[in-house]
Amino acid sequence: MRIKSKWLGILLTMGLVLAACSPSSGDETTTTEGEATATTEGSTDTTEGSTDTTEGSTEIATDVGVDLEAGTIDIGLLSDLSGGFAGLVTPIVTGHEVYWESVNADGGIEGLTVNLNIQDTGYVVDNHVQKYEEMKDSVVALGHSTGSPHTVAINDQLQEDGILAIPLTWYSGWTDPALNANLLHHGSSYCVEAQNVIQWLTEQMEDISTIGIVSVGGDYGLDSAAGAVLAAEGLGLEVVVDLAGGISDEASILAAADQIAEASPDLVWMTLIPSITSALFGQALANGYQGIWAGAGPSFSPAFVAPDSPIKDAVTASMYFGFYLEGWTGTSAGTEAAKELLLGAGRDIAPFDYYLEGVLEAEMMHQILQAAYDAGDMTQAGVLKAAKAFEDMGFDGLGPNESFVGDPNAQLQRETWVMKPDPDGLVAGTSGGAAIAEAAYVGSLVEAFDFTGACYVLGS
Repeated sequence: MRIKSKWLGILLTMGLVLAACSPSSGDETTTTEGEATATTEGSTDTTEGSTDTTEGSTEIATDVGVDLEAGTIDIGLLSDLSGGFAGLVTPIVTGHEVYWESVNADGGIEGLTVNLNIQDTGYVVDNHVQKYEEMKDSVVALGHSTGSPHTVAINDQLQEDGILAIPLTWYSGWTDPALNANLLHHGSSYCVEAQNVIQWLTEQMEDISTIGIVSVGGDYGLDSAAGAVLAAEGLGLEVVVDLAGGISDEASILAAADQIAEASPDLVWMTLIPSITSALFGQALANGYQGIWAGAGPSFSPAFVAPDSPIKDAVTASMYFGFYLEGWTGTSAGTEAAKELLLGAGRDIAPFDYYLEGVLEAEMMHQILQAAYDAGDMTQAGVLKAAKAFEDMGFDGLGPNESFVGDPNAQLQRETWVMKPDPDGLVAGTSGGAAIAEAAYVGSLVEAFDFTGACYVLGS
């Protein structure tokens, strides 16, 4: 049966509620006085190769983005604040801002105030490249770069310029030394996430023997779909629906829902954006499908389990997904400190896991900048060198410890949080609509996984 077009339109819109509050232009985002200030092009600079000292410090080498005389450090964020992932990225950027406001209020990094140069790329590769060119001579590093093809598009220039970037994407290629000379991965990749979540579900539900795989295209969808195929092979699951990379518009959603209902897999693995997830889920439900749904973290939105959501009960009963850090319902010291920081910032912040991702990224950069300062080298190259020397970067449980030293398998992040919808927590304000089903899970498939390259090669 076909769902009414009015219902389909509602479901296509769901999941984009958070994006409605994000900026729609490509202009830089600024913060008010006393916050981590987003600077404009050409903000602060020092003479290349210069050295200076701050109060009580040893001699510090600087070149770009660190002005010891002015007492500032400039970091760049290339962020999707108006494109397809704006609803997730906007809270992440807010997490950065809140974190650095707190650090600056407490004296900064050895007396140096951290400023953020935040640029909206709109999730457009050409914009990403242009914004990078505009900021590269005024920032010491990129604390955030949204998107895999976007980050790959500037990667050669990052290497030529000797600048560090932290990608906001969980593409498996970031563990590949052929790609990551100037990049710092964090969290389990889409490929690892799929293997972990699917295996965990088969351990909880013994009757899973068939699987359907649906995804958008690109690195996000196809890297995750590749992980789902590996999981199916390793667990002996029959793939009865294979629409990897085939979901893009209303027609493909309707066709996919028909195939899912007809094949009736025990489990559907999805790697989608929230608006497509809700539409596909609702259409398949209307067509009579009653199986289990699971997917990559960005496939889910709290809007699915809001009190007025027409799919709230069905989603709560049948959907699981992965995540890359502990999430709002976590109780580790790192997560509790991050939540206290966010909720005490005087901003309109409600529980949502992606704020915590912003805090974690900022913590990464904080540790790197402190290490570079301690080494006496806060040049762009010095910050990159400090980052790549971390063998055990920790976050007090907010996220898994990371290593950037050794061969790819030594660096590969294998832990994934398995999440489930939490409508009661959303209403009570104790969660962002999701709760932990299993913390820091590593299945036997991922434990034995031998990383020899990206699960999906960009451009293939």
